[in-house]
Amino acid sequence: MTETIDCPVLYTCAGSRGLRVSWAAAELGLALEYRMLPFPPRFHAREYLEANPLGTVPALVHDGHVLTESSAIVHYLATRWGPTALSIAPGERDYGAYLDFLHHADATITFPQTVYMRFALFEKERGLAEAGEAYATWYAKRLVKAEQHLENREYLCADRFTCADIAVAYALHLSTKIGLDHLVPPSLQDYRARMTSRPGFLQAVAAEQAAAEAQGVD
Repeated sequence: MTETIDCPVLYTCAGSRGLRVSWAAAELGLALEYRMLPFPPRFHAREYLEANPLGTVPALVHDGHVLTESSAIVHYLATRWGPTALSIAPGERDYGAYLDFLHHADATITFPQTVYMRFALFEKERGLAEAGEAYATWYAKRLVKAEQHLENREYLCADRFTCADIAVAYALHLSTKIGLDHLVPPSLQDYRARMTSRPGFLQAVAAEQAAAEAQGVD
């Protein structure tokens, strides 16, 4: 692992997609400087818009860069402080699958979850719950790719734990928090259990909770 130049700053809400970043950092043994925010930050922490005009979490600030896509941040950490086993290099077996699942996790799996949360949970009083449930169905149907790919595999790529597993396993973990776990096939529930039992995941959850408590953020 290369020498750390400075400490990356992570703006996040505990348990959000920023948990992917915390998880990767824990697996790498990398320290993060946490800036914990109330949810949703664009309403409850308006000053955050100066760091990230989108108002979304997570955002990682490091070495003059501001990254706002969780799966990209995970890959950034694994390669910036690499090479490490968390990333798969060009020319290495399963490089294509690695990139595909890294982006599939957010663009195809997490996306309908977030729309479901907005319409079925946060804005159901506006009569939008039916739209949210439609996105829940979309989410369930989009799990088939990972389900089939993992039929005879412990990990998604290269027979080892990588950033792709962090990205996909977080999406499956999120389903347990928002009431969609009944849509997750048993095989993917087993996969999630294996991934989230790793010390790195448990350390990441604890690190976010400790930072939130220390900063007085609910």
